[in-house]
Amino acid sequence: MRVLIAAGGTAGHINPALAIAGAIKKADPTAEIHFAGRKEGMEYRLVTQAGYPFHHIEITGFQRKLSLNNIKRNFITLWNLALSGPKAKKMMKDIQPDLVIGCGGYVSGPVVRCAARQGIKTALHEQNAFPGVTNKLLAPDVDIVFAAVPAAVEKLGAPEKTIVVGNPVRPEVFTQAKNREAIRAELGAGDRTVILSFGGSLGARRVNEVVADLCAWEQKNKKPVLHLHATGQYGVQLFQDLEKEKGFAPGESLVVKEYINNMPELLAAADLVISRAGALTLAELEAVGRAAVLIPSPNVAENHQYYNAMELQKAGAAVVIEEKDLTGEKLVQTVSGMLAQPGKLAEMGRNARSLSVDDSLDRIADALLKLVKTP
Repeated sequence: MRVLIAAGGTAGHINPALAIAGAIKKADPTAEIHFAGRKEGMEYRLVTQAGYPFHHIEITGFQRKLSLNNIKRNFITLWNLALSGPKAKKMMKDIQPDLVIGCGGYVSGPVVRCAARQGIKTALHEQNAFPGVTNKLLAPDVDIVFAAVPAAVEKLGAPEKTIVVGNPVRPEVFTQAKNREAIRAELGAGDRTVILSFGGSLGARRVNEVVADLCAWEQKNKKPVLHLHATGQYGVQLFQDLEKEKGFAPGESLVVKEYINNMPELLAAADLVISRAGALTLAELEAVGRAAVLIPSPNVAENHQYYNAMELQKAGAAVVIEEKDLTGEKLVQTVSGMLAQPGKLAEMGRNARSLSVDDSLDRIADALLKLVKTP
């Protein structure tokens, strides 16, 4: 069986695609899996590191704000769009796939559409509660659609062939969750509440600013917490400046890093997570059952992080604060209210855990293998 997976743009599209590839190989070790994407996108690095063959197709989105530079970029987009059809056809001829899967991003469009028109079995995976434009356009033409959450089913426009399967979660997230007490002991957490906060690998300025207010409040009021915070690449100097300005410092109650390399372990140890609301982050919060304060990024397509986050708030697993309403005072008030209620964080964690789809990858792999075998 030969499989071609198209995904690009963000890790939120690429990591689920890689997880699905791994699940297919586990179910069918003889499967030959190829990827399609942009060489300029992060998919090239992640896919080649994972050892899969990579096929280049260049396609980007249109720039909506009018400027001379954006007009030039839109002409390039039009040119790449015109070439994408013939490139996708050549890809089908070279690979001769039995199955083509789209996992989001603009690159999925021409690849999946070409396969569907040629009668090749096709599938989509939508990670968000509010589907991306590409997946909404493709859904009516593919054989099967996988949705992460029920809220996405009607929005995708093909409910008769859509299966809710959750988002794939790294196996080590489940493994480390079983080691919670040992990890907390290693961190020296004791009976303290462990708060984990981050704004992404690059760092979100607004998240760093309000978390600094929270850290200052924790230390000033001698709260029994261990706070672990990742500043992100662009937040290192900013956070150091905020420490001096607001009068707090790393030490026994606060650990500050640029980037978290051991996220599964820290999620296992945490009682409360403060973060953006990317689909995979939320899937991991559900998998380990953690309470959260979610700050959706306003700089994403279709405001999809807000819709992702609201699914957890509706279930009583998180509190959502939109960036337009976000202040240090608001974050302190929210966290203070949670800490003041005995058992509140544990209750929210149980609600999060109830949303998890632990066998997401098994469901996806089983459905895909059945699809390929269907005449």
